[in-house]
Amino acid sequence: MQKELSAPQKPRSYKMARAVSALMLREMSTTYGRTNFGYLWAILEPVAGIVLLTFVFSFALRSPPLGTNFALFYASGILPFLAYTELSNKVATSLRFSKVLLTFPAVTYVDALLGRILLNAITQVMVIVVVLSALLSMYRIDVILDYPAILLSIAMAITLGVSVGVLNCFILSMFPVWERIWAILNRPMFFVSGIFFLFEDTPSNFSAIMWYNPLIHITGQMRRGIYQTYPGDYISPLYVFSLSGLFLAVGMVFLSRYHRKILNE
Repeated sequence: MQKELSAPQKPRSYKMARAVSALMLREMSTTYGRTNFGYLWAILEPVAGIVLLTFVFSFALRSPPLGTNFALFYASGILPFLAYTELSNKVATSLRFSKVLLTFPAVTYVDALLGRILLNAITQVMVIVVVLSALLSMYRIDVILDYPAILLSIAMAITLGVSVGVLNCFILSMFPVWERIWAILNRPMFFVSGIFFLFEDTPSNFSAIMWYNPLIHITGQMRRGIYQTYPGDYISPLYVFSLSGLFLAVGMVFLSRYHRKILNE
């Protein structure tokens, strides 16, 4: 009797692409499809922050630290900061969010991470493009944007957010109390990441310490791309990418070793 030919096995890359796509669609429907506003909320959050900062500081200052438009100055700081924050928070809870689906053999912890990374990275890029375009059009600001410099800032924010998120994904999965501790430790970052001030304006004894905050490089790089006159000599993309690579490597090593234990608990 002739043996039946078995169906050819599909490569792992194909299975991964299907799993990641399904996870992205699931998050789109659960995160952005629950309300009538959907993706609009992702845009309203940075807009609200920009409006608040513009309203408060326009009364205290005659002009922003850079340029002539308060809204654009604060947007150049808050947009990359929120991109980092959103990505790191979303990636950190990837396993928890997809824990039910991870019981299926076809879905791995890497799929869960990639699904959240891709969807939220695309979302944050969209938010930055929409908000910056709206501000330039609304205020009729005549600027010559350095697109490679802006893209580098976005890449730095996404890379740092992903790496911190992956590392925190392991830590808070093993030690749930870390989520509260991290939230407390992360709150001062809004005030020391150059959102409403320039690195060059800080006293030298503080700036020497502040330089090691990778977010100060990210916000500075965004301003270098928007303001032609801003040199940003202190900015080091190499430092941000190196630190991100370290966090990502450590996080992935521990996740690969302990992900089964995490999912079985």
